Amino acid sequence: MSRTAAIERNTQETQIKLALTIDGTGLGTVSTPVPFLNHMLNLFARHGLFDLEVTATGDTDIDFHHTVEDIGIVLGEAFKQALGDKKGIRRYGQATVPMDETLASVAVDISGRPYLVYHVALPKVKVGEFDVELAREFFQAFTNHCGLNLHMNVMYGDNIHHIIEACFKAVARALDTASQMDPRVVGVMSTKGVL
Repeated sequence: MSRTAAIERNTQETQIKLALTIDGTGLGTVSTPVPFLNHMLNLFARHGLFDLEVTATGDTDIDFHHTVEDIGIVLGEAFKQALGDKKGIRRYGQATVPMDETLASVAVDISGRPYLVYHVALPKVKVGEFDVELAREFFQAFTNHCGLNLHMNVMYGDNIHHIIEACFKAVARALDTASQMDPRVVGVMSTKGVL
């Protein structure tokens, strides 16, 4: 079974095309007007072993907010679509990722119930031209549209680039585990019978 999705979303603010293969090899091809997000999405694909193609344009003359949030929306929708009825998946995943002085830990539950816990203390500054508060906007949009519980905790770190990068890598690795098929799982991993 091929777990893939292709989504196109066009609004008056953004135009996004995204293709996702959950059972990929980590190939990322990302082209957006937000260079730091391109970097994060490429490493997200690589560390989650997802194949991900993204092309996006947006009203970045205003700022990066709409583009970053809308890519989070579309990526969440793509995961939801590619996972289908969620039969046979492990459902839960967790990962702790060090990056130099930073340590980030993520737990995910592909439950159908969106909830983000974001314990990532960042000052309101920029990395390059990227407002770091947009990382939370991205993950909130992704969480809401994928329908998962996402708990993100940074235990410590100083370099803002490292902190955000460790978060993206940890989310990718936790999602890889949670989305994997387990032959022991009959139906879905829930006593309710649905996710």
